[in-house]
Amino acid sequence: MYQERIVLTSKDILEKDFKIDTRGYRPQEVDRYLDTIIKDYEEMNSIINELDSDKKELLEENSRLKKEIRSLKSKLEIALENEGQGASGVNADLLRRLSNLEKIIYGKE
Repeated sequence: MYQERIVLTSKDILEKDFKIDTRGYRPQEVDRYLDTIIKDYEEMNSIINELDSDKKELLEENSRLKKEIRSLKSKLEIALENEGQGASGVNADLLRRLSNLEKIIYGKE
């Protein structure tokens, strides 16, 4: 997802050659610094992949919970229609479950 926004890869950094002139930088110092940058890049890519995976799982769970809420709302409507027929215990249970799911989805308010 974010990979296309990053210009350099760790391989690009590793394979970069600098021109050296008489007053240039020390190649060993540049190499050490580039090694540090490469490690950071690889760690950043690892973190991005983990976050993308977590995001995907959360979106799937959110979708599943929303479907369950819709299902419970429809069951609640049916139960409310049948309230006069002794379904008050079922209604209370459905209301409690619906409330708990809404707290999970929308946060505790």
